[in-house]
Amino acid sequence: MSTDKALDIRPSPIAGTWYPGNALALRDELAGFFKAYEGQLPSPENTELIALVVPHAGYRYSGQTAAAAFQALRGQQFTKVVVVSPSHRAYADPLLTSGHDAYQTPLGLLKVDHEALRSLNAHLQQQNLQLSSVRFDQEHALEIELPFLQYQLGSDFDLIPMMMLDQSQKTALALAQALFELIKGFNPDEKVLLVASTDLSHFHHQRVAKQLDENFIKALETGDIHQLYQAQSAGKTEACGLGPSATILALSKHLGANSINISDYRDSSYANADKSSVVGYVSAIIRREDKKHV
Repeated sequence: MSTDKALDIRPSPIAGTWYPGNALALRDELAGFFKAYEGQLPSPENTELIALVVPHAGYRYSGQTAAAAFQALRGQQFTKVVVVSPSHRAYADPLLTSGHDAYQTPLGLLKVDHEALRSLNAHLQQQNLQLSSVRFDQEHALEIELPFLQYQLGSDFDLIPMMMLDQSQKTALALAQALFELIKGFNPDEKVLLVASTDLSHFHHQRVAKQLDENFIKALETGDIHQLYQAQSAGKTEACGLGPSATILALSKHLGANSINISDYRDSSYANADKSSVVGYVSAIIRREDKKHV
């Protein structure tokens, strides 16, 4: 893996459709999203950024909401980034990762940390779970976050990508525990960012969607994944990335997070003015705060 030519690269199946396929156009669009946050302090003093919750629609629809959370990365450095998304396509196994060496976007390559993934799989196997590798996957929910990360952090971090087909509470808790064990084993110099990818309600009138989405947001703000699953099972909310959100929420608590701030909420009518059938988007920033000094 000493040269790009030696890498087994996953080509992007969505660049040019879900987001611009040209590097210059992509940077221009991302810059436009982040312009709203110029002059803002990305993180309060005496805090540590732990995780982000971000949407995964085409940039036209959810890019501004995603940027509201990704702007917190300005001035930050991370050596490893864990991205957990749903799997929108059926596979035989409940937990998936990339079998490629790197993801390709118009902004360059992001190397997959297979050493970390092997360690993670060993931790999962202790809980009777298996992390399966897939090649040439078409999953947009994970890839859509990568240009945001590259724009803010560059491409020097190692990517730990996961896609959840099984989004049950049991699997989310097991994955969170396995990731916690993995992170505990890292060199103390490693700085790790967590990212959960989710959209909210799908294809309801805006009045209905707003209530469903508010219920998700209220549950998310509690930091209690049980409330997320209770709201979903009672039909009070919808989220295609419930499992990723719960996993990152539980893992963040293991890592000492004690602050969850909603950075933006809107729906697809913001982009197309159609309120009769909308998709909801939320983003959030999860931090560990020194409550004595904040």
